[in-house]
Amino acid sequence: MMAADPAAPLDFNLYMQGKYVYERNCIVCHGLRGDGNGEMSPTLKPKPRSFREGMFKFRTTPHGMLPTDDDLRRSITRGLSGTAMGMFSHLSAEELDAVITYVKSFSRRWRKAENHALAVPLPSPPEWFKTSVDLKTHAQSGQNLFGLNCAACHGEKADGKGPAAMALKDIWGVPAAPSDLRQPHLRCGDTPADLFRILATGLNGTPMASFDQTLTEAQRWDIIAHLMSIRLPSGPVLGAAAPTSP
Repeated sequence: MMAADPAAPLDFNLYMQGKYVYERNCIVCHGLRGDGNGEMSPTLKPKPRSFREGMFKFRTTPHGMLPTDDDLRRSITRGLSGTAMGMFSHLSAEELDAVITYVKSFSRRWRKAENHALAVPLPSPPEWFKTSVDLKTHAQSGQNLFGLNCAACHGEKADGKGPAAMALKDIWGVPAAPSDLRQPHLRCGDTPADLFRILATGLNGTPMASFDQTLTEAQRWDIIAHLMSIRLPSGPVLGAAAPTSP
């Protein structure tokens, strides 16, 4: 996919349609000025994203770069688990294009070519993910790699309680608590491919850096295998004993 052209003239009609969509779906949380200070913001944790800095966590582009339009569509339509950002799958393709155009108007970063980049090529999960014995072997290797590279923030148990966790903040000065990676639903998505994307691109504006240059592709898949092996169930476990009354 081609990178966005920051020199392209603004489609005023699309902009105005996007303003309409934004004011009916987004303004209550993200605010009139796109600064994350909407009417509901004080009651929400985490706080709604400010669009004014042009920093977006969930992308397929290299660390520090702006997201592609498809990245923004994914966040809008799929939502972000564990936050107030719901799934806006009811929006039409035209409405999505329009509100993306409008969101881009909040930050000057979109106007500079050096902030744009093509999406990083992301591989499909290895075939060994389909074999339980191989998956277990890779998960054991991934546990060691996780301890060396991730445990300081996410904790040895991947519960988000590493020794460095309390001191972490994002670029807005807000505490950036590491995710509990055992949860069945993560903000980035639930599949191995979603996890690989985060390890490859990092999370802009947070202490979560890209591991593209520090871990090989194989090592990243091993870490993901470990995380999949310790994931908590998303609902009642079939066959589990029912709780007894006190």
